[in-house]
Amino acid sequence: MIFENEKQFLKIIKYTPSFFIIILSLFIIIYQFIDKNNTFEKEKNKITQEYIQKNKNQIKTRVDSIYNFIQKERTYTKKELEHSIKSAVDNAHSVAQSIYKRNKDKNPQLIKKLIIDALRDVRFNEGRGYYFIYEKSGKNLLLPYNEELEGTNFINHKDSKGTFIIQEMKELLSKKESTFYSWYWYNPNQPDIMREKLGYVKNFKPFDWFIGTGEYLEEYEKAVKEKILKHIKALHFDKNGYFFVVNYDSIYLSHIKKEYIGKDAITNNDTKEVNKVAKDLLKIAKRGSGFYEYTQFVKPDGAESIKKISFIRGLQDWRWIIGTGFYEDDLKKAIKNKKEEIESEYQKSLKSTLEISVFLLIILLLSSMYFSKILQKKFRRYKRDIREHLIENTKQQNILAQQSKMAAMGEMIGNIAHQWRQPLSTISTTATGLKLQKEMDILDDNFLIESLDGINNSAQFLSKTIDDFRNFFKTDKKKEVFSIQDALDKALALVYVQFHNKNIKIIRNSTDAQIKNLENEFIQVIINILNNARDELVKKDLGEEKVIFINLNKSANSIDISIKDNAGGVPEDILPRVFEPYFTTKHKSQGTGIGLYMSQEIIRKNMQGEILLENKEFTYNNIDYIGACFTIKLPRDN
Repeated sequence: MIFENEKQFLKIIKYTPSFFIIILSLFIIIYQFIDKNNTFEKEKNKITQEYIQKNKNQIKTRVDSIYNFIQKERTYTKKELEHSIKSAVDNAHSVAQSIYKRNKDKNPQLIKKLIIDALRDVRFNEGRGYYFIYEKSGKNLLLPYNEELEGTNFINHKDSKGTFIIQEMKELLSKKESTFYSWYWYNPNQPDIMREKLGYVKNFKPFDWFIGTGEYLEEYEKAVKEKILKHIKALHFDKNGYFFVVNYDSIYLSHIKKEYIGKDAITNNDTKEVNKVAKDLLKIAKRGSGFYEYTQFVKPDGAESIKKISFIRGLQDWRWIIGTGFYEDDLKKAIKNKKEEIESEYQKSLKSTLEISVFLLIILLLSSMYFSKILQKKFRRYKRDIREHLIENTKQQNILAQQSKMAAMGEMIGNIAHQWRQPLSTISTTATGLKLQKEMDILDDNFLIESLDGINNSAQFLSKTIDDFRNFFKTDKKKEVFSIQDALDKALALVYVQFHNKNIKIIRNSTDAQIKNLENEFIQVIINILNNARDELVKKDLGEEKVIFINLNKSANSIDISIKDNAGGVPEDILPRVFEPYFTTKHKSQGTGIGLYMSQEIIRKNMQGEILLENKEFTYNNIDYIGACFTIKLPRDN
């Protein structure tokens, strides 16, 4: 059935194209004659202003780009400087810790001397950087560039701003282990006045010291300026385009003519006009930015007395004037060529329009009549097809939505079931063991307390599992600072009874580290790995020793936690597949294969780290073993 509005639509399809083509063709022909003739002269007059504006926008964009580049480069270089001095102090602190640990059974005065001697001649940052050491009392212990001051107490020493430097450092370090700090000090290379210095200091607890270093901002900015000027000098565009940089004292810092660099812009061109230009540019720079039109007496290609429009921007704290511009003669040539191009295009367009319009009028009239009939047929067929496709798509979408919903629910249920299996088993096993020991009258109070704690911990873990899985899929998880060893304690507390009953020994080193990340999810991963190790170790003979080693190592960029066992390792043919979802070598009743996959997802996506697995050979108690070794790498600054 065709509704009334559909009949009207079909009539429109049938008659409108022909009518529209006739009217449109006539309109185009008339419009071409009238409009093109009227607008041609106007277009030629607009070209000059548009072309000038285009070039002004272009030079402004170029100068703004250089200005933004300088700001970004300064920010980036300062971050590099902060990273450099922080890394240097961290390295010195590590050296001091290492010397202390190796010699802590010796005389403290000897240890102090070893540390000071080890750091005295260390230099970095192209030889500018050195270390200093102070006692919290204010006594200086290491000052390489001025050794005669070593032993002097600087607790009441002020810098040129009246700040008690050592007192402020001490106060800051009483609240945190390390900090950046800015102060004024004498530069060994320029000892005339105190100059601003950015430093980094860190506590050394064994002797109540703090170790630090710093960099004079004046030297840092000098290096940045040289790098930026080198970049600007290399930039050229068009035939005569270049950037110029002049300081507020009118000294050229960058110019296309190398002989200008380092010279006074005023005295180099000793004329009133040049003097005025220099002063005007300085006024614009101090205001911020702006355009300036003036006469340049010598153009880079040799032409003299050429009018130039420049855009100027001031870099206030460096007292720089940055600018570039374009020349009037280049502009006139470009405008003339553009006008001639428009006129030629107009003549060709007018002629072509007349010829094409008449030809198209005939062709389109015939074509419209033919295609209008085809469109009517297509419209009816298209409407029928749309109706059929809508019905089919609705069915498919309902099926896909249901499948997606069931898959998501199935995955979540599988994950929760895997997490609950071990705690439930622990509770059951512990309760049964307690009952048996009670019946045999061998129940020990300590074991009872430990077992009940284990049951309680497992129950608490079950309670948290749903929240843990829900949080795993959230994007707003909050990272907090926690101790790696504390987190390991929590994980081991949850699985203690299982490992105790299976005679599995867990050995770990005492190294600790603080990290800002997701503690609960880290504990989940540790438990997953330990449970996998336990499942393999229980397969060993009863008389064999069953051991799991947990080691923590710190590097400059990461904290590495390795967990290895002596269960014989993972077969090489399945080693690459252990992190695949639902891959397992166990019976379905024992595992779903989701544990290690989930661990990898947590470490990589949620904690921005990395988890690796390899087989390792090692010796323990004079016996050679091979076992699986999981390594978790977590970034230190996250």
